Amino acid sequence: MISYVRDSFLNGIFLGNDMTDRKPIRTRGKIQFSRYFQELKKGDSVAVVSEKALQPTFPKRLQGRTGKINKRIGKSYSVNIKDQTKEKEFIICPVHLKKIINKQ
Repeated sequence: MISYVRDSFLNGIFLGNDMTDRKPIRTRGKIQFSRYFQELKKGDSVAVVSEKALQPTFPKRLQGRTGKINKRIGKSYSVNIKDQTKEKEFIICPVHLKKIINKQ
């Protein structure tokens, strides 16, 4: 019989939680306003990085994917992301987007 310790790392694994569900202890519950109000232009490359302090409005499978900004819709951005073999359009809040700098 396996006894589960409440706060152990293994307990998180058994419950289906992993390290992508947590923030560092000093930033827990905090939102960076610079990321929340960031301005992105059409054609910018962005990575989808879920902000754990807020409920994401996109599917979990998009975590870590990259795409291009299509247009701005209200406070959010329309992002074109290749999902499997198809190009799809997702509307994502800017706090979940991280701009990728292209060095050429």
